[in-house]
Amino acid sequence: MAKAFASQGDMTEKKITFDQIGDGLYAFTAEGDPNSGVIIGDESVMIVEAQATPRLANKVIECVRSVTDKPISHVVLTHYHAVRVLGASAYGADQIIMGDQARAMVVERGQEDWDSEFQRFPRLFEGHESIPGLTYPTTTFSDDMTVYLGNRRIDLMHLGRAHTSGDIVIHVPDQNVMFTGDIVEDHSACYCGDGHFADWGDTLDNIASFDVDAIAPGRGGALIGKDAVERAIESTRDFVYSTYAPAAKVAARGGSLKEAWDAVRAECDPKFADYAIYEHCLPFNVARAYDEARGIDTPRIWTAQRDLEMWEALQG
Repeated sequence: MAKAFASQGDMTEKKITFDQIGDGLYAFTAEGDPNSGVIIGDESVMIVEAQATPRLANKVIECVRSVTDKPISHVVLTHYHAVRVLGASAYGADQIIMGDQARAMVVERGQEDWDSEFQRFPRLFEGHESIPGLTYPTTTFSDDMTVYLGNRRIDLMHLGRAHTSGDIVIHVPDQNVMFTGDIVEDHSACYCGDGHFADWGDTLDNIASFDVDAIAPGRGGALIGKDAVERAIESTRDFVYSTYAPAAKVAARGGSLKEAWDAVRAECDPKFADYAIYEHCLPFNVARAYDEARGIDTPRIWTAQRDLEMWEALQG
């Protein structure tokens, strides 16, 4: 029997940090676990990323209540993954916002993603019995959308494919701060199992063009200051390229998935082995890189059964 996924044995509680990254803007981070963002407007609050369960969402709400008693009116979800969206019901928000493509992916593969992620990473689903079902948005948009919390303007934008085909970012112009979801990570592996390697670099360029003063990344610590922002964007770029290039070379010569796994490990282990969730992400990243290099543009749907079959193949 193949050994378990690295994440199945990761049961260590992570330390929560709640950093101010601008006036009325906060990043909820947890040592490489999924981050959330908080945007405080004149009369209400917007949450960026809901967490995986209502119980985990309540940890975000506790932090919000430490800085404001304004009601939570909006939840914005940067993409469809279960660990980001299934806690949305806890906030009691009138508006749950996704991009059009993210909603379509909930319809197409949301249940399969939930089942798969629950098997892969059980610790992130603390209180899973409180999840009422798949999270669907009340509002969607195609390319961009502006929300006003009183006088505070918040721009929601699709800047290109990266972590998924439906990623959006959230920009707060008055502080020049951005919430990027999993397009940008800091000292944490990128999960690329539903990604688009060829597009990811261009999307990072689009983010960099805003020259923001701070970023709340998808995982890892808050990025405060232009130097920290640039470093994280470039380390994310390096991670994505270093994963794809070796797998693409193997695919081009007709090599096997196992050969791609070995090639990616040889390239990435020396640089990224100490990154959060590195071992968890690696098999899914290699499988997707190998598929994309063979011309499969739309990521195949992950299921609990496909996870196990892939993992057994990689274990030889």
